[in-house]
Amino acid sequence: MATPPFVVFGYGSLIFKPPPHVISQVPGFLKGYVRRFAQQSHDHRGTPENPGRVVTLVHKEDWDRFSASDAFPHEDVVWGVAYTIDPAYVSEVRDYLDYREKDGYTMETLDIYTIDDSVEKVIIHNAYCYVGRPDNPSFIGSEPLDTLAAHIWRSVGPSGRNKDYLYQLADSVRALAPASYDSHLFALETRIRQLDKERGDGVEKN
Repeated sequence: MATPPFVVFGYGSLIFKPPPHVISQVPGFLKGYVRRFAQQSHDHRGTPENPGRVVTLVHKEDWDRFSASDAFPHEDVVWGVAYTIDPAYVSEVRDYLDYREKDGYTMETLDIYTIDDSVEKVIIHNAYCYVGRPDNPSFIGSEPLDTLAAHIWRSVGPSGRNKDYLYQLADSVRALAPASYDSHLFALETRIRQLDKERGDGVEKN
């Protein structure tokens, strides 16, 4: 029996910084999840002393327990990219991703959907995806948009400014498909660009 392909779904930085050895890719979305800046980043977009914020997937029913301050409580679709990895390099890529997503993420398998002639349908079954579960130590939960925007605006880490991660992600999600959208992400982008106008493009010292 043939080994099924190794397909990984990217919903954060994997959208604009794909894994190595990709042989094909397709945009799609998950159902029953939200993408939120609810994960502390101690190693990429922040530091151990001043962690930044990066996105994670959260099951909608789990998020409802944390989301008293969430501005978009009814969204449950997450757009991203499904990458099929060259079979000769699956072990190497898994090691690479395990290291890259080491700060509180675990791997799950999920179905990926698309919209075809106005109808939703599954295009890939059991794709792999790194999810920051609510019980992981880096999970920060729900924060008010203005508080979160200010934190992202001023945070910086070894991989660069936290806000640049958000800007790249917002631009990438817009480019995925005509229907791709993320109200939470785009609302944060608007607030952080407003902070740029008010405070300048630099990052405050923590």
